[in-house]
Amino acid sequence: MNKVILKKGRERSLLRYHPWVFSGAVKGTEGALKPGETVEVFSDEGRFLGRGAYSPASQIRVRIWTFDGKEAVDAGFFQERIRASIHLRESFQIPEQTNAFRLLSAEADGLPGLIVDRYADFLVCQFLSAGAEHWKAAVVEQLRALTGVENIYERSDVDVRQKEGLEQVRGLISGQAPPPLIEIEEGGIRFFVDIHHGHKTGFYLDQRDNRRLVRSHANGKEVLNCFAYTGGFGLAAVKGGAGHVTNVEDSAGLVEMIEKNLELNGFGKDRCTNVKADVFKLLRRYEREGRLFDVIILDPPKFAESQAHLARACRGYKDINLLAFRLLRPGGLLFTFSCSGLMKMELFQKIVADAAIDAGRDAQVLGWLGQSADHPIRLSVPESLYLKGLLLCVPS
Repeated sequence: MNKVILKKGRERSLLRYHPWVFSGAVKGTEGALKPGETVEVFSDEGRFLGRGAYSPASQIRVRIWTFDGKEAVDAGFFQERIRASIHLRESFQIPEQTNAFRLLSAEADGLPGLIVDRYADFLVCQFLSAGAEHWKAAVVEQLRALTGVENIYERSDVDVRQKEGLEQVRGLISGQAPPPLIEIEEGGIRFFVDIHHGHKTGFYLDQRDNRRLVRSHANGKEVLNCFAYTGGFGLAAVKGGAGHVTNVEDSAGLVEMIEKNLELNGFGKDRCTNVKADVFKLLRRYEREGRLFDVIILDPPKFAESQAHLARACRGYKDINLLAFRLLRPGGLLFTFSCSGLMKMELFQKIVADAAIDAGRDAQVLGWLGQSADHPIRLSVPESLYLKGLLLCVPS
């Protein structure tokens, strides 16, 4: 077995079951190590620490598959991990609530670099690491056997692949080619999903619980849904009896998709206004016009792609939340989110609190929000907690 030996004292994170070995922690290697192949990791004193996938091009030099020295990394290993992930979703009755959910969530499910989402009769996979790429054929075989789904599409067209020395890939792996749009259902609401070109694998599955929460607070309210994507929160608000919903997106194609989803559900055009605009500029215009809303949803894209972008991201979150507070009626609700993994909840809450103060508004936290249960958070991998949110009320 090929080996990776760590520098003295650099085994601490592995002893806490964090699965990443960074290049700077590596003292040396033994054997002919190839990208994606399994290596055994040892401390400087010779203690076995784990078995993982080697990635010579990445700063994360090894991603640990197992910390159990008796557990082999083979097709049977992936079979058991995938079976456990399926069972977890079934135990939460997620397949009974929707036909679109995350089936495998990378490190959180003990399979670093591997994401699989289900959309009706299609699976969409992302192989994001050298190890996941190496075991692709075995993973696909087990997915077909354990789910009974033959139609498998790949969306490994993401920048992180380049850090692994891999090319971006998108296309059919097995079964029938997906149509331009796949119809899914969530809580009695139907959506068209573009798994070919949509964000992530096509839909923000991680916001399912938060869409349900918005729906429960929308009755009779005037709702502003910012960064609307394909209208998830907006349609949930309409389904919940909102008086009127304004969806804002800066892409004409996405505004068109929102309108298709409204039509798919039979929601009248009088119940929604869909605006193509830059959210920051539009909210400033609404402030000048004196517009006010009962419920505002802020679900922006990732502002912080790296540590170098964090300060700029903080300014962006502060600005957008300040504008939202100024547009809320007394008694209004603000649902505000950050999907930036580098943005910790404590920092996000501080930014939002500063925005409220600068807007001259007092606010109450009614709830801390996060990702749905099919996107589990592994205690030993704090990076698996990436979606942070707050439900806030401006007292009347």
